[in-house]
Amino acid sequence: MNPGDVNLQQLLEQAQLMQQQLVSAQQELNDAQIEGSSGGGLVTAVVNGSGELLELRIDPSVIDAGDAQDTADTIADLVIAAVRDAVRAAADLQQEKLGPLAQGLGGGGLGQLPGF
Repeated sequence: MNPGDVNLQQLLEQAQLMQQQLVSAQQELNDAQIEGSSGGGLVTAVVNGSGELLELRIDPSVIDAGDAQDTADTIADLVIAAVRDAVRAAADLQQEKLGPLAQGLGGGGLGQLPGF
């Protein structure tokens, strides 16, 4: 075997290990529940690690029966902010779980592996 030759068996084993790690990381992300909030906790959004909205909680103190339109606008803004906060945290978790796997591929897939 020449020094520049690729050991296909070793490459296959590495690919299988990375696939197992990827499946495990994806399962962890699907099972994760990440909270985001806004308005000092008046609105809380819960997403999974993929960013799918699972739950939304609104503190009743946000509701002002005397000014329905202003209350609706305020709640809408708080919901958007809480969901964005939760989705950002989910993206951070995705990077934490999946980033090392991308690094294992040289950050660019098979193009970074020797011989490809």
